[in-house]
Amino acid sequence: LRSYLRDESSRLRRLRRFYEKVQALHQDPEASVDNPLLAFSLIKRLHSDWPNIIYSDEATSNTQALHAGLREVEQELPGAEDLDGAARALMRLQDVYALSVQGLARGVFQRAGPPPLYSPGRRAALSADDCFHVGKVAYDTGDYYHSIAWLEEAVSLFRLSYGSWNLEDRSSLEDALDHLAFSYFMAGNISHALSLSMEFLHYDPSNQRVSRNVAKYKKLLETGTGAGDRWDWQGGHGPPPPLLLSPLHVLLCPFPPQPAPERLLHLSCSYETNSSPYLLLQPAKKEMVHMQPYVALYHDFITDAEAETIKGLAGPWLQRSVVASGEKQQKAEYRISKSAWLKDTADPVVRALDRRMAALTGLDLRPPYAEHLQVVNYGLGGHYEPHFDHATSMKSPLYRMKSGNRIATIMIYLSAVEAGGSTAFISANFSVPVIKNAALFWWNLRRNGNGDGDTLHAGCPVLAGDKWVANKWVHEHGQEFRRPCSADPQD
Repeated sequence: LRSYLRDESSRLRRLRRFYEKVQALHQDPEASVDNPLLAFSLIKRLHSDWPNIIYSDEATSNTQALHAGLREVEQELPGAEDLDGAARALMRLQDVYALSVQGLARGVFQRAGPPPLYSPGRRAALSADDCFHVGKVAYDTGDYYHSIAWLEEAVSLFRLSYGSWNLEDRSSLEDALDHLAFSYFMAGNISHALSLSMEFLHYDPSNQRVSRNVAKYKKLLETGTGAGDRWDWQGGHGPPPPLLLSPLHVLLCPFPPQPAPERLLHLSCSYETNSSPYLLLQPAKKEMVHMQPYVALYHDFITDAEAETIKGLAGPWLQRSVVASGEKQQKAEYRISKSAWLKDTADPVVRALDRRMAALTGLDLRPPYAEHLQVVNYGLGGHYEPHFDHATSMKSPLYRMKSGNRIATIMIYLSAVEAGGSTAFISANFSVPVIKNAALFWWNLRRNGNGDGDTLHAGCPVLAGDKWVANKWVHEHGQEFRRPCSADPQD
């Protein structure tokens, strides 16, 4: 684009010079006829110079060069799936963190009351066209709860700038009014759908489709039908948002609960060696986060350099994360992230990390008793809805390893985030924030081999920042003498 602007600017400068020369020569038309030299110049200009200027290929070649440059990088640019996914991410953040759409459009991450949940160093406001696209993504899926909020903001912004034209915009005030009117109709507020449609006709009076809608809305209001079986949006009330997220998940992510005083009595911080020579000179910094389920946080578990090495190794191999679904693995909207798997042979850092985790937990992490290191990147609005790490069905793909279920999870935070991204344990009602270079450990199975229902957990959406984690899942085979059964079969 910079190259195109440079070439076009040069072309327009040459065109302006030609115009100024011609304008000067045309100041005295009679002199042009009297002077044979001027007469010749005039005839030549009118016969050949003007057509050469008008039909010049220079503008076309500049445009072709711009198009060719786009084609070179087109495969690396975001696609429609990326754009719609980013719009859904904004709606997810809106829901989970109770953010105001009007505030988001102004670049402010504001909840119902002060202070803002997150204050970026550089505020980035959304345009009317931006808000329209988010609303349109919701509209296209029949999610009128979100489409109304975002299209209302688009209409407000378009009204403020009506009559001005932005080169990059693909929508207009008329588009926003049209979609917003139908959203209100579907939500049951026919009178507002009518007023918005009337406003639309003010700008485009010849639109027959909207005219028919106006007649339909008037008839429904006269007969009093059509609105009774829908939600009433009058006075700001409307249908509840679609429950894409667990209600507890939504509560835990923005508002982590304070631990009860009696629970704090059982929590502590300590230096741990786990009777391992490997940890004698540098004990692990252990913080007990919760007793049931057992969750421990090990601070400074890896160094900055090790974290960067692991991210660098995984970067080229990142693919959209999949989840177990029956006997298959597939992509799902409830897990938005990219992941890659690293063997211990990938780099000495990975091998050293495996030894450190084995020393810390006392578990056997050699294949096939543990899975390879999974590195996960949660980008814009990245999240993982409530789930168990252990298999809850014998048909799960996890059992293909023939090493039993996942007995334990070690999750290492490879990066810090500015806001959001906590790990929320739903049933146990607590969450753990992202702490760079720390490792979170918990048991997925009880000692009797049954799954621990209290380990239901979720990855809260990333509100701001780039969240990287590394997961190590340990299986129950090979751990019989490292974590033996209890004398109590219920334990």
